[in-house]
Amino acid sequence: MPRLLLLLPTTTYRTAAFLGAAKKLGVEVVVASERAHVFQQAQPGRFLSLDFLHPDQAARQVVEFVATRPIHAVVGVDDATTVLAAVLLNALGLPHNPLRSTAAARDKYRMRTRLRGDGVPVPPYALRSFDDDPVVEARRTAFPCVVKPLMLSGSRGVIRADDEAQFVGAVRRLERILRRPEAADDGEAARQVLVEGFIPGREVALEGLLVKGDLHVLALFDKPDPLDGPFFEETIYVAPSRLPSTVQAEIASCTARAAQALGLRDGPVHAELRVNRHGPSVIEIAARSIGGLCSRTLRFGTGLSLEELILRQALGMEIRSLERERRAVGVMMLPIPRTGVLKEVRGQAEARAVPGIDEVTITAHPGQDLVPLPEGASYPGFIFARAESPERVEAALREAHRRLDFVVMAPRKPTEAI
Repeated sequence: MPRLLLLLPTTTYRTAAFLGAAKKLGVEVVVASERAHVFQQAQPGRFLSLDFLHPDQAARQVVEFVATRPIHAVVGVDDATTVLAAVLLNALGLPHNPLRSTAAARDKYRMRTRLRGDGVPVPPYALRSFDDDPVVEARRTAFPCVVKPLMLSGSRGVIRADDEAQFVGAVRRLERILRRPEAADDGEAARQVLVEGFIPGREVALEGLLVKGDLHVLALFDKPDPLDGPFFEETIYVAPSRLPSTVQAEIASCTARAAQALGLRDGPVHAELRVNRHGPSVIEIAARSIGGLCSRTLRFGTGLSLEELILRQALGMEIRSLERERRAVGVMMLPIPRTGVLKEVRGQAEARAVPGIDEVTITAHPGQDLVPLPEGASYPGFIFARAESPERVEAALREAHRRLDFVVMAPRKPTEAI
């Protein structure tokens, strides 16, 4: 039986999906997290606690582990684990993307520098430090611009500025976000800020699989809600895209060139692009699959999940088809209505009753603090839909969302116990 090392941060949404995929494939799984699992002592061959922030130390642990329990593949499930996965695969002598490629995909500044150097369209950008005076920096910045952290994902800390005053406020707000312990772990990157030109146009997301350097497009999602700022909270993804086929081909080609420029060769990629009359520009390309629970929208061949495709490729198993099911699909990442403490979510049965709705999943729990972007780091839930056309999928998602009512109480006071 093949044995898989699965890198699962304790905060990931992806645990159930990847473990379920491994079970369907008959794969033995060793779960590695940044914290010790409650069953680790009782089942030492099934669980590992690794220092995700120090890959070389983690690699020594894994090499020691495989001396008695061989590992046939290592899969990282999100941004926090892509570089670590490459380090571990290298240490084990297993096929992997180059370390510098995964590291560049993880760092927004390094990524843009590599892409621009290979002629891939990206926004104009500059690297700044929080040690710089934002008032002085504002005077030499072209507007509108977007202020971004180098490492955070999910649009966290991403803020648009249209003038000097907004720029100063955005930089100071981002600095406060990056002072938080979970962000400060990024070291020097948490002291830097990316300033890039705002690119108008429609935004899309491409889900792909690289096989020996060739990009296979698994899905191209439209984002029908405008993402113009000041914050960039994503909501609806719908596939197939309604863009003209020629534009879709340009997006696929641009993404393939971006992956090649970074040196990525195998495994999942998730790209975000802006499209306007000048063509597509790459906003992000990550060496991982789509985040959150959004992969539930995707089914391939005879019903394979996205996670099954990823594990099959990592383990060298046969993949008969990469073709997505023909029906239109979509997901809504539920926006947080306001800052506060969640009391309850009403209308869930009514939302599930909307024709075309597959599932309504509320991931937040009563008593949980809700924090919107740009400070927030998670969505309170997801709605999934399937229908005969993208238009019907979008309409179903919007109607289901309309029927939900998030009851949110006032935020806790700083001294109030959680």
